[in-house]
Amino acid sequence: MNNVALTYLVLVATAYALLFRRSPEKTRKSLQVAKGSLLKLAPMLAAIFGLIGLFQVFIPAELIERWLGASSSWTALLTGGLLGAVAIGPPVAAFPLAGSMLDAGAWPPAAAAFVVSWISVGVITLPFEAEVFGLRFALSRNAIAFVSALLIGLLIGWWL
Repeated sequence: MNNVALTYLVLVATAYALLFRRSPEKTRKSLQVAKGSLLKLAPMLAAIFGLIGLFQVFIPAELIERWLGASSSWTALLTGGLLGAVAIGPPVAAFPLAGSMLDAGAWPPAAAAFVVSWISVGVITLPFEAEVFGLRFALSRNAIAFVSALLIGLLIGWWL
C-alpha cells in the first residue's frame, strides 16, 4: 500500500472513530452507505484494473515511448490528446492508464493531455451532444476542450 492510500485510510478511520463517539447510529448508517457504494463500484474497478493489465502486457513499452515519448514531442502531445478524445469510460480509468503510460516512457505532457482530453472531449458522445445542444455548440465545445487539453498538457510538462 502506498503512502497516500495509507494516509487516507488512517484519516478516514480516525474520522469514523471520532464520529462513532458522537453518534454511533449515524456512523453505522455511514458505514452501510460506504459498503453499498463499494459494492456498486466493485465491477467497474475490476474492469479498470483488467484494462490496465491488458494495456501493460499487450502494448509494448517501446511502442508507447515511440508514439508518446518526449522525442516525439508535438506528435506525442497530439496523439495523447486524440487517444483521450476517442476513449470512453469512467474518468477514473484515465488516471491509472496515464500512470501506466508514464511508466512505459510516455512524455508527461502527452499523458496529461490524454487525461484531460478523456475527461473533457467526447468524440464518441458527439452525436448525442449535438442532438441535445446543437451541432455548432457541440463542435465548438469539443474543439475548445481539445485545444485546452493540449495546452494543459504543455503547462503540466513545463511545471514538472
